[in-house]
Amino acid sequence: QVQLVGSGGGLVQAGGSLRLSCAASGSTASKYAMGWFRQASGKEREFVSAITWSGGNKFYQDSVKGRFTISRDNAKNTVSLQMNSLKPEDTAVYYCAARPFTVSGKPGEYDYWGQGTQVTVSS
Repeated sequence: QVQLVGSGGGLVQAGGSLRLSCAASGSTASKYAMGWFRQASGKEREFVSAITWSGGNKFYQDSVKGRFTISRDNAKNTVSLQMNSLKPEDTAVYYCAARPFTVSGKPGEYDYWGQGTQVTVSS
């Protein structure tokens, strides 16, 4: 069992930056691949980024490549998403998620979810 608590959302102007964090608890939290997803109002939840349990491999949606960076600290059981050069189209509720070992871009393949944190980018 893994519990996830996301934080760090807020309101920022276009071009600004935010850093999202997700704290994981559970005896084997460090053995889980972690992902970030987002859901804009009226839209389906979509993949943003993911990182393997070791942190050795990272994956990004094309629209955020070069702007977002995912990282994790297994000693602290945290995963972060640094978001730079934010655009109004990045506005959404962002969720962290966990699944055993391997990453996936499909929300349905993640076992555990954080509560979501709102990111709003004004133009």
